[in-house]
Amino acid sequence: MRTALLSVLAGATLLCGCAGLTPAACPAGQSPGRTAQLFFGRDIGDQVGVSDADFARFVDEELTPRFPDGLTVLDAAGQWRSSAGPIVREPSKVVVLALPGRAGGEDRLEAVRTAYKARFSQEAVMIVTQPVCLGF
Repeated sequence: MRTALLSVLAGATLLCGCAGLTPAACPAGQSPGRTAQLFFGRDIGDQVGVSDADFARFVDEELTPRFPDGLTVLDAAGQWRSSAGPIVREPSKVVVLALPGRAGGEDRLEAVRTAYKARFSQEAVMIVTQPVCLGF
């Protein structure tokens, strides 16, 4: 009985946590959408191998054709644990995209991530997506 009660409470806690991820209704002038944030490391090996010019070309050739409505590029200082185990610190770029609607665009996001990894010999490109209310 005690185990069953704990299981029910754990399930309810998980469901409540997920419920907070979707806004119930958007304010006037805004509509449901998502944002996607892509995190691009710039080191190749132990050195910065992706220059600002290289990244600008990548944006022009890979991101803009897939997301022509706009995006924001931010400079960042990233840190993550590589598959080899050590913590890696490197200059990074963060791209923020506003995506109207609750779904769609996953194939374009994955294509951008795959292209960056292949072009610049990267192990990973992190992505974060979340529901939002958008107004333009």
